[in-house]
Amino acid sequence: MTRYSATSELAMRYFQAPVDTGFDAPRYNVAPGTDLEGFRSDDHGGAAFQPMFWGFRPQRVEEGPRPINARAEKVATSPYFRSAFAHRRCIVLADGWYEWRRTEQGKQPYYITLAEDAPQDVLMMAGIWEPTADGGACCAIITEPASDRLAHIHERKPLVLDASCRWDWLDAALTEREAIRARTQRMNPEALRYHPVSTRVNRPTEDDPALIEAIA
Repeated sequence: MTRYSATSELAMRYFQAPVDTGFDAPRYNVAPGTDLEGFRSDDHGGAAFQPMFWGFRPQRVEEGPRPINARAEKVATSPYFRSAFAHRRCIVLADGWYEWRRTEQGKQPYYITLAEDAPQDVLMMAGIWEPTADGGACCAIITEPASDRLAHIHERKPLVLDASCRWDWLDAALTEREAIRARTQRMNPEALRYHPVSTRVNRPTEDDPALIEAIA
């Protein structure tokens, strides 16, 4: 995924949460196993900024897999995810994400981002998080079947929230699956655009604005 908009500005605009400007450095190739810019509920009904390691593991599990995604179809019932879904939902801000389309020549990366006329200026990816033993946090992004608009690229996509439901998604008092589902509003997939990009993005060490530029 990418996050090149200033996190500190977005945090104040959408969450009234202060964030050090040191977190504003643009990132054009955010890879699993690194920290994401996440927001979770605080103890006062608001939101708090929380860097989160991208790779989820429940605190009760000393050793085990670290999935980067949790399927929307199972996140509420899976023993690995259900406690976090009920009590520790989060939002990860992003400007776009990459998906790979299978072709006869191999996998072609595409960049998916907001259209110019989108109703919000940042993607709010729904996630779940867990505290870690060192006082930090880890997370996974919730995914769902891709919309008709994107299914030809990849069969799944992140669950992107409409900004209007951000407080409900973070609300720690909202714990029942059906109540959460009723309050969750997805951003209209028509607000997204996409284009093919260079295979340089396959290398996590590559991180520059040219990664998101369209190729012929």
